[in-house]
Amino acid sequence: MIEKPVALQMFTLREESSKDFIGTLKKVAEIGYEGVEFAGYGGLDVTELKTVIDGLGLRAASSHIPLVDMEKDFSKVIDNQHKLESTKIVCPFLPPERRTEADYRELITLLNTFGQTCSKEGITLCYHNHDFELETLSDGRTALQTILEETNPDWVKAEFDIYWLTKAGEDPLEWIEKYPNRTPLIHLKDMTTDGEQFFAELGTGGVDIDSVLQKGEQANVEWWIVEQDKSKCSPFESVEISMNYLKKRLPHLVKS
Repeated sequence: MIEKPVALQMFTLREESSKDFIGTLKKVAEIGYEGVEFAGYGGLDVTELKTVIDGLGLRAASSHIPLVDMEKDFSKVIDNQHKLESTKIVCPFLPPERRTEADYRELITLLNTFGQTCSKEGITLCYHNHDFELETLSDGRTALQTILEETNPDWVKAEFDIYWLTKAGEDPLEWIEKYPNRTPLIHLKDMTTDGEQFFAELGTGGVDIDSVLQKGEQANVEWWIVEQDKSKCSPFESVEISMNYLKKRLPHLVKS
């Protein structure tokens, strides 16, 4: 299996980060993660943040940037990525008030516009799904399918979230296979097998993570990204359990 790096979505440790952002990054590195996916920069100047992660041996896998922030000042978003040496930007979430069919049409236009700019800057723009994008629109296609089919594949990619695809009754493997070379980032998540369908640490639920890892190799995934929206154990324990699972399957994670 090709050695693809593993990052942690920092939203997982949002409470810890709010108390000690740099200390939290240090623990992430100590657990064995090779990179981080930012969801905010902890109030730090990005130049300072780059110095911090360099010192910890971490890389900026990508940054989740809310759509409203892209609309407000996209040039600043781009500039921050260059300073972080990050080549991925992710649109992470659509608020409920922007989920009508007309909103999705507007989103497609925005993604193409922002994606074209990113492409010129050597940056890849991705769209991250939840379960609501798997609802069908008037033509019978899902919103996620429509987004991927009506955006330029060279400008707009996907960050498939394995948990949310599964929660929506979809097979993540089919989505990865259907859109090869469109999924440079994948959120690895597990889900409990009971009726609650709660977020689970990797290897403790019912999602076939091993097959996702294998399929991702064929789809040219560039980063595996661990995220756990909520956990029934401490967040640090949660991300360590998931990393220990990956260390058994991705030998390069085990330091000699």
